[in-house]
Amino acid sequence: MDLLLIEDDELLGRGIREALSQDYRVEWFRDGRQGLAALLDLAPDLAVLDLGLPGMDGLEVLREARQKGIETPILILTARDGIEDRIEGLDRGADDYLLKPFSLAELEARLRALYRRARGRSDDKLQYRDLEIDTRQRQVTLDGAPLILSRREYELLMRLIDARGQVMTRRKLEEHLYGLNEELESNALEVHIHNLRKKIGRDLIHTVRGVGYMMDRD
Repeated sequence: MDLLLIEDDELLGRGIREALSQDYRVEWFRDGRQGLAALLDLAPDLAVLDLGLPGMDGLEVLREARQKGIETPILILTARDGIEDRIEGLDRGADDYLLKPFSLAELEARLRALYRRARGRSDDKLQYRDLEIDTRQRQVTLDGAPLILSRREYELLMRLIDARGQVMTRRKLEEHLYGLNEELESNALEVHIHNLRKKIGRDLIHTVRGVGYMMDRD
């Protein structure tokens, strides 16, 4: 799952990235203009946005992103505790608001809730055919039997299930599985697909030759 962090505080940003790196692939930007460009280019699953940023204020980042049609769920982090600031942030398109200082556990819970709402789910359990997925614990069972998936196999499975009924291109899947600065072997995606099929069954993931992969809608 891709998360964009736009936060200029070095200590806080490092702490958030380390805390969330188990469940998200975090891309961190410290400047408002760079963060806006990343929102437009990367189309992350979630974004965490500070308001007091160099280059461009967080509220302006939010306003421009929404005006350009970006629908990524965005959680605002800020030390501005005035009710007017919160109202303005929500009116400009923020999906949630968390005041500093905050607990990392609460931030993680709010992000999980935003991700569920964005995909029309009400809890952390997801059923797809004979697969049951606990998205909070990152546990997958097939016909009630637990599966052991690598991190990237799990992320690949979730991406395909969330986009079920749609073809996911190789490029999109590779961008999801690997960070901007990670080296990627030419057959890495095929290896993950092969290993995942061995665990969940070959019939669930379809190859669309020359384009990518998909799972049926139901």
